[in-house]
Amino acid sequence: MLLPAKAEVARQLRRYRAWERVMLASPADRAVRATFEDSGYTLCVLMGKRCAREAADAAERYLRSTLGAYLGETEELPRTAGYLRESEELPRTGAADMYGPPKAHQHFAAER
Repeated sequence: MLLPAKAEVARQLRRYRAWERVMLASPADRAVRATFEDSGYTLCVLMGKRCAREAADAAERYLRSTLGAYLGETEELPRTAGYLRESEELPRTGAADMYGPPKAHQHFAAER
């Protein structure tokens, strides 16, 4: 899992909080609201979250913790097939996982 530089997270979080204050002071100003929403979107992308509030919370947790503590806290430790126990399976991600390879591929595999 790739994580952003803490300096960039801090910069974007400061930007988001600043525009949040401005937006709360001028809720009818469309330009302010648009800029606030843009800063929230940037923070969402940076932190891998779908909601700006979640992204801000995640950014704050990330900034006050070590990398290992942050990954353990979010339960997003990267795992590979080599680390799975025998009873575990890889998550199914697409149609090929659910239904197997297309018939054409099964045919060629049978000829070998």
